[in-house]
Amino acid sequence: MQFEVIDEFEREIRESLERQPPPASLKRKVMERRWQNRAQLDPSHTSARQRSRMIWFERIAASLVLAGVAGSAAIGHYAVERRKGEEAKQQVFTALRITNHAFQVMNAQLQQQGKDSH
Repeated sequence: MQFEVIDEFEREIRESLERQPPPASLKRKVMERRWQNRAQLDPSHTSARQRSRMIWFERIAASLVLAGVAGSAAIGHYAVERRKGEEAKQQVFTALRITNHAFQVMNAQLQQQGKDSH
C-alpha cells in the first residue's frame, strides 16, 4: 500500500513535469502585455500598426501639400500669362488708335489737296 501511494505520487509528478503545448492565445496575450508595458515605460513607443498608419497620414499630407503648391504655381502662371495677354491687347488697341489717327490726318490732307486742285 505504501509503495502504491509512492507510485501514484511519482506518476502525478511525471505528468505535471511533462511538456504540454501552450494554449493557442498565449502568444497573443504575451505580445499584447509586452506592448502595453513598453507603452507605459516609453510613451513615444508606438505599435507597428500605429507607425504604418502615421506613415500613410504623412504621405497623404505631403501629397496634399504638393498638389497645393503645384496648383498655386499653375494658377500663378495662368495669371501671369493672362496679364501679358491683356498688356498685348492694350498695345494693339493703342497701335490701332495711332494708325486710325494717322489715317484721319492723311484723309484730311488728301481731301484738302483734292479741294485745292479743283
